[in-house]
Amino acid sequence: MQEHRIKLWDLPTRLFHWLLVLLVALAFVTGLTGGPWIDWHGLIGLAIFGLIVFRLVWGFVGSTYARFSQFVTGPRTILTYLRGRWHGMGHNPLGGISVLVLLALMLFQSLTGLFATDDIAFSGPLKSLVSSETSVWLSRLHRQAIWIIGGFVALHVLATLFHTWVRGDNLIRPMITGYKMTREPMAHSARGGGPIAFVLALAIAAGAVWIADGGLLPPPPPPPPAGSVPDW
Repeated sequence: MQEHRIKLWDLPTRLFHWLLVLLVALAFVTGLTGGPWIDWHGLIGLAIFGLIVFRLVWGFVGSTYARFSQFVTGPRTILTYLRGRWHGMGHNPLGGISVLVLLALMLFQSLTGLFATDDIAFSGPLKSLVSSETSVWLSRLHRQAIWIIGGFVALHVLATLFHTWVRGDNLIRPMITGYKMTREPMAHSARGGGPIAFVLALAIAAGAVWIADGGLLPPPPPPPPAGSVPDW
């Protein structure tokens, strides 16, 4: 069959992917380094949260292959793929599961960070909404989940390299260019996910970040006037 080119990944999906790669790497470095970098770690966590919210919305309003309905499948489709009889485009059934797991882990990590504290220099923007005991517990989960996320990220990278180098199905180039060469006669370019959908997803993500950064919390009380508090 003759190869033809299709538009596989839209620009917002590709930007999300590579921005997430960059921010997760920075989150690992700043989180493990700590010290003066911990404030940057918090800002990066908020950015990751915004990206995840954007991708969740984009999974419903984005273009064809970015939608969850395209790659979230049932056991029968997964079995078909394992038997080598699956001929779809975009994320394969196992890749779709990997995407959902990674999104869930990133969302969990960013949410726990909102309530976390190191009892020294950092407190999450929503820490005041929970008790000290709950904040310590969420902080512990936040630290422990780092290694789970690292393991899944490594597995994701290895699977991508395996498909690209061993199976001859380059998964990296389409995530850069947006296009893929295929011999599937029924494969068609992605549709949908236009400017209105992008603005909607971006607005929802921005609103979520504003709320996560304490936008709905009452402002802190003003400091007491100078001289009203004794110096002893």
